[in-house]
Amino acid sequence: MPTELPYAADAEVSLSYDELEVLRTQYQKELAQAHVTIQTKFNYAWGLVKSPLREHQVEGVRILQGSTARSPLPLALSVLTYPNPDIYRAEPTRRRECLYYLALGHYKMGNYEEAKKFNALLMEKEPANLQAQSLGQLIDKKATTDGYIGMALAGGAAAVGAILLAGLIRRAARK
Repeated sequence: MPTELPYAADAEVSLSYDELEVLRTQYQKELAQAHVTIQTKFNYAWGLVKSPLREHQVEGVRILQGSTARSPLPLALSVLTYPNPDIYRAEPTRRRECLYYLALGHYKMGNYEEAKKFNALLMEKEPANLQAQSLGQLIDKKATTDGYIGMALAGGAAAVGAILLAGLIRRAARK
């Protein structure tokens, strides 16, 4: 079953500030009218998730999940709450896109376990989805790389600690 969605590598491309501003303005306009359409909500969340800024990614994931938590963004860039239910439950036709962008958002924020969870749900629904397969590979690669970096840092810290301890022991033995 072919997918119309882009491969995960394409998702690394961000919108320009002006493009994101158009989406934010539309979202806030509809919010002021007390009716935000699913399409506007999704578009804004999509743009935020694709952003290179972590606070935008967090905001995008919150919108996709229908969170009512206060926004971490300045008022000029954000709205304070998201009054609608999450897009996934409200619009069944958007489910695969929501799962993908939730996985992508968590991946970009470094929440690899959450990213794997959402991507696995998408793969469960669409095992042949090339976009989800590609994102799964990116998640696994980054999680492994970060794991190796963490182990190297821990090993380095242990080595420095051992050298310092050996120095203290030698110093104490000379006295």
